[in-house]
Amino acid sequence: MTSRLITIAALATLSLSAHVFAAETADDPLIVRARKILAKVPIIDGHNDVPWEMRERVGLEISKIDLRNDTSLLTPAMHTDIPRLRKGGVGAQFWSVYVPADRDGPVAFRMVAEQIDIVQRMTELYPETFENAVSVADIARIGKKKKIASLIGIEGGHAIDNSLPALRQLYMLGARYMTLTHSKNNDWADSATDAPRHNGLTAFGKDVIGEMNRLGMLVDLSHVSAKTMHDVLDVTRAPVIFSHSSARAVVNHPRDVPDDILKRLVVNNGVVMITFVPGFISEKVRLHGAEQDAEEARLKTLNQGDPQRVAQELAAWKERHPAPKASVSDVADHVDHIRKIAGVDRIGLGGDFDGIKSTIPGLDSVDDYPSLFAELLRRGYSETDLEKIAGRNLLRVFTKAEAVAAKLRSQGRSSEAKYVAVATQ
Repeated sequence: MTSRLITIAALATLSLSAHVFAAETADDPLIVRARKILAKVPIIDGHNDVPWEMRERVGLEISKIDLRNDTSLLTPAMHTDIPRLRKGGVGAQFWSVYVPADRDGPVAFRMVAEQIDIVQRMTELYPETFENAVSVADIARIGKKKKIASLIGIEGGHAIDNSLPALRQLYMLGARYMTLTHSKNNDWADSATDAPRHNGLTAFGKDVIGEMNRLGMLVDLSHVSAKTMHDVLDVTRAPVIFSHSSARAVVNHPRDVPDDILKRLVVNNGVVMITFVPGFISEKVRLHGAEQDAEEARLKTLNQGDPQRVAQELAAWKERHPAPKASVSDVADHVDHIRKIAGVDRIGLGGDFDGIKSTIPGLDSVDDYPSLFAELLRRGYSETDLEKIAGRNLLRVFTKAEAVAAKLRSQGRSSEAKYVAVATQ
């Protein structure tokens, strides 16, 4: 079967898994229309942090949290559970197997393996709902069963412990994308939120990209610096993704994607999976967060050794400076901008649910995707456009990555490149 036929089959069978939406009738006819679109082409979301959220709450004993129940009733509330995934029209989910950036070496590798185990045990605990997927064909097969395809994305390249053999073994365990960095630089790539150390991607970093292309593991550029983005686009043979990022021209946050990268994405044929992180979506929210961080730093300087007073005065500051809220309309502005610069074929969704401390009213959990689609319908997007945003664009990228991998594997063996520690490269 050709790659194109696999993609068509995946979409067709995902539509069979319409994932029974809530029985209640929505008042807004655009919500009703949005649900019908998602019944035909369900959401393939690029990033959900439920595996780490559960680990934070109950360690590795994830059976203590029942995802069949409404987890919004927990304290604090969660954003994800099975009923809300169904209601939101989610047909496939990349679960983040996140490891904190301050863990490295063998510890990070062990932790990422444990996070992969959590994802795999989710399918063991809820076999009627989830099934592990590692390919476009798997998404199609699982969709036929009216289940949610569970895919794995590594969040932070430090998890491979500077080892291509480790990267290959994580691929064998099911990982199908890797975010090259997290909040800090690693030994071979610069992060968006750390002081530059390598001027982008190192020589070994380029070896990592080459091996990811050969394996068929999607290269995720969320969290990396703009220079790293450019360096990756210079060397990758396959389309890239941004699993949870938005548009920097709309909100000047380093985690968002600059216009020059969006323009290069047209040639690369990749996709930006727009996220719902309030500070990445609203400039007002971003600026307020920066002001709050500055005030906290000031209070810590003035009240060294007195954390209680810092907490009290910061609480008083928050009361005097209430935080603004992002909106569904703000998210749609990012969709509009990326469509303007790179076209609708470059847009997907990566909500980052259960990885964020605050949410956007109207996009509070995994059941709220229809709200965004209703807003996009209101702005004149076609049903074909929304089908692309829901899942077709990601399937196109994944299919191409599989094709590139098949070609590269036929041409040569796995890389034997080794990491060599140097000050700069």
